[in-house]
This record gives sequence, C-alpha cells and structure tokens, in this order.
Amino acid sequence: MTETSSTPSTASDAQEAPRSRLQRLMRYLPPVAPVLLWAVPCGVLLYTGQHWPLPVTLAGTALFVLGLIGMPLAMARGHGRRQQDWAAIVGDTLLGSVWVLFTWSVLLGVLLRLALTVAGVGDGQERARIVTWAVLGVTAVLLAWGYAEARRVPRVRRLDVELPRLGAGLDGTRVVLITDTHYGPLDRARWSERVCETVNTLDADLVCHTGDIADGTAERRRAQAAPLGTVEATRARVYVTGNHEYYSEAQGWVDLMDELGWEPLRNRHVLLERGGDTLVVAGVDDVTAESSGLAGHGANLAEALTGADPDLPVLLLAHQPKFIDRAAAHGIDLQLSGHTHGGQIWPFHYLVRLDQPALAGLTRHGARTLLYTSRGTGFWGPPFRVFAPSEITLLVLRSAS
Repeated sequence: MTETSSTPSTASDAQEAPRSRLQRLMRYLPPVAPVLLWAVPCGVLLYTGQHWPLPVTLAGTALFVLGLIGMPLAMARGHGRRQQDWAAIVGDTLLGSVWVLFTWSVLLGVLLRLALTVAGVGDGQERARIVTWAVLGVTAVLLAWGYAEARRVPRVRRLDVELPRLGAGLDGTRVVLITDTHYGPLDRARWSERVCETVNTLDADLVCHTGDIADGTAERRRAQAAPLGTVEATRARVYVTGNHEYYSEAQGWVDLMDELGWEPLRNRHVLLERGGDTLVVAGVDDVTAESSGLAGHGANLAEALTGADPDLPVLLLAHQPKFIDRAAAHGIDLQLSGHTHGGQIWPFHYLVRLDQPALAGLTRHGARTLLYTSRGTGFWGPPFRVFAPSEITLLVLRSAS
C-alpha cells in the first residue's frame, strides 16, 4: 500500500519541480524583458565594431533609452487603470516594433555576420555596418508589411471538414468562424463593417464568434462592435466569451451581443436541423471565467450538453484550443477556437505553443475529436501581423455518407 501510493506522488513531484521553476522564472520576466528587447538591438546596431561617429552613437543610444523608458510607461497608462487609448497605441506600437527589431538583430547579428566572415567580405567594421543596415532594412520592411496585414480585411480561408457522425441531411452545412476581433484603441469601425460585408457574401448557415471581441468595455467599444448586428446566417449566429471579455466587464459583452442578435452560448447548446438531421451546437465560457470572480461565469461542458442526445454530432465553441482535452473526453466531434492569433508576430509562435496544443488549422485529438484553431480576424495590441495572416474561416461540414 505504501509503495503504490508513493509512486504517483514521486511522479507528481517530478512534474511539479520544473513547473515551479518555470513559474519562478516567469516572475522575473516582466522587468527583465523590456531591458533585453531594447538593449540587445542597441548593442548589435551600435556597439559591435561599427565605430560610428560619436554623435551617431550618442543619438542612437538616446533613442533606445527613450524607448526603454517610454514603452512600459505608455503601456501602463494605456492598459492600466486610466486606459488612455493614445497611450495604448504608442506603447503597443513600440512593443511590436522592438520585438521585430530584437528578433532580426539576433538572427542577422549572428547568421549574417558569420556568412560575411566566411565569405571574406570586408573588414570587421565593414561587416558590422552591413549587419546594422540589413537589420534596419529588414525591420522596416516587415513592420510596413505587418501593419498592412493587420489592418486589411482578412482573406477567407475555406476548407471541408468531414464529421463521420454528421447526417447526410446536414452535408454541405456552411459554418463561418470569426474570432479575436479585438476592437480597441485604434478605431476600426469601418474595418468592422467590411469584415461583416465579407461574411455576408459566404452564404453561411451558421456564423460563430469565439470570443475576444474587444479590449475595453462594451460601452466603450460599442461603435466598433455594432456592425456585427448586420451579419447574416440562415440558421443562427452564436457567440462565446474569450479571456479578454473577462478583463472588460464580460457580462456587458454578453448583453451587447444578445442585443445585436447573436445567441450567447454560455454553457448551453442549440440545435441546427436540416434535411431531417440534427447538429448540436454548444458553447462554453472561456476557461479564465472561473478565476474572474464574475458570478455565474465558468466553463462547464457537461452543463452545455445537458439534454442533448448523445448520439448526435456536436460542434463546440470554446475560445482557447487547450479546452480540447475536455472536449475529447466528452467525445465532441469538432471544436472551434481562436485565441492564438497564429502567433501574430513571428517568432512569438513558439511561445504560444508552450501554452496551447495547436497554433492554427485543423488537428485531430483522440479517436473522434477535431479541433480547428483560427489565426484570428483582428489583432491584439501591436498593430502588426508578421508571418501570421488574419482570417475569416468558412468550414463546409461533410458527412461520411
């Protein structure tokens, strides 16, 4: 008895040890990360053998110091208690810009310098200056392109999804997914209108929004969200909360979406019927709801499926892909999620994968369950998308028969 009980305890302790070390490390990340983001490019561009004239070195260093001080202050003012939109725009733009600059300072600072050395190009100073101009050039191009990608109306991504339990009468059901619109400090009311116009060209039976509608309260972002009321679907428009709703009075967003004609699926389901066959469309609150302190909010899949025929296929809306473990345990046929933004700005993708089981696209989990993870329709914070294009998704459900 003693040996049996001690074995899982030892395994659990082994798992918890690295996790606790990671948690301790994460506590130091907020103060350390801004210093690294600004100091590394400063060193690579100015102090690795370039021998710039003194005024150039001093002016460049001053810019990096201003960025290091100004970015956290602007973000605190923009996303903290005051929530001043102009400050959020400045802070977010600086964050996205320095992330790209940091990434390519590291990559080109090592790889390009090595390649130039092997090729015997110039002396040390010449190679250092080539690296500097290459980093600045690549950063400028990626930021311009990334800004255009973030602000454009997303392309429509179309795919067929076969669900073995789907009845033949539902074959060809068209499901449109939008998610992570993140209406925020940059006014995107016109962009919102154009997104909804695009959705309305897709002849959807069901339109889904899987959360993170906005950054800010429903009252504050109402004008940007209002075009969602024009979205058309032959059967239903359904919505579930994301984690950002729980930073901004989630119940207000639930009420506004209901007012706009969307059906909030808060741990409940509706039935989609066609051709004599039925699909259960269920939704759960975001997993962060349980810790939000908001009464009545929390992800509960069992409650969402209460009363549903277990022999019917189930389409589940859950904001975060990591809910898939619970979905697979319940035999869900297809889960639709967002949250990841596909990483939004490469190589942030690799950090997202530490927290989520999927980054984007269609993946299988267990014997039956499929997960589709959208890269998102809008963007969060920095107004850039680099190697992670936004999307409006059209999924055509197919019956195996």
